[in-house]
Amino acid sequence: MGRYIARKLVVLPIVMIGVSFIIFFVVRAIPGDPARLMAGTEATQEQVMAMRRQLGLDRSILFQYGVFLQGAVRGDLGNSINSGMPVVGEISRRIPYTLQLTFAALLVASVLGISAGVLAAVYKHSWVDQGVMLFAIIGASAANFWVALMAMSVFSVQLGWLPLFGADTWRHMVLPTFSLCVYPLALIARMSRSSMLEVVKQDYVRTAQAKGVSKFVVYTKHALRNALIPVITLVGLHFGVLLGGAVVTETVFSWPGVGRLLVDAVRYRDYPIIQGTVLFTVLSVVLVNFLVDIVLAAMNPRMRFD
Repeated sequence: MGRYIARKLVVLPIVMIGVSFIIFFVVRAIPGDPARLMAGTEATQEQVMAMRRQLGLDRSILFQYGVFLQGAVRGDLGNSINSGMPVVGEISRRIPYTLQLTFAALLVASVLGISAGVLAAVYKHSWVDQGVMLFAIIGASAANFWVALMAMSVFSVQLGWLPLFGADTWRHMVLPTFSLCVYPLALIARMSRSSMLEVVKQDYVRTAQAKGVSKFVVYTKHALRNALIPVITLVGLHFGVLLGGAVVTETVFSWPGVGRLLVDAVRYRDYPIIQGTVLFTVLSVVLVNFLVDIVLAAMNPRMRFD
């Protein structure tokens, strides 16, 4: 296990350097000139050039990347072009809101999805199974922003049960969490059902059933652990999906997270903020997948030798 973790730790910084390189050059391809935006629409060409020198945009792109990478290693991602504040500080103030929303949606999707999938497998071809699969199809097909708008229309505008915008109380979290968890919940439920049905065909499960072990014990004690291996992988992958979906959800519900910060940064061509938020997202996904790999290796020792 130690060697397995060591290999993963060696790959981690290589992945982050490669991602930072791609992000840096892709961001520079965004149409628009941040120096022109900062100087104002009525600024002269000389004033725009002065602003470009002040922002360091007059240097070669490789030199700019070298400066960015050197600062990133020290934890310095530069200053926001729009506000002038350090990027790390801007992101740090938004991170708790995004992580709170993402983990809440992931927890709800995992608990309800696994439970629904197992029930559908236990009662295969029943109305329970059909209902779970119908929800899985609808949930996987519905767009995130459409679910958010429908939830706002029903629970806030028509019924008045929940607030529309803000992040002051737990009630403000309900609609964003619901909107964000529908898609992964549907996929986790479908994967849990398929994995459970595959595992119960194994010999050790049939042996337990032949010994007279109750169906509940067979499914929960003998089959569930092995059935969860692909499900846990799916849950880890959906952490990144939820972070990406949080951009839309946070914008719709005015949730003060990293996703909304990214949308504002793209609007104002704020290169440092865009780079910082995307790097934070990628680093979060890589670390979560790293933890998922460790959990899977602990559950299935054969993975350590792959």
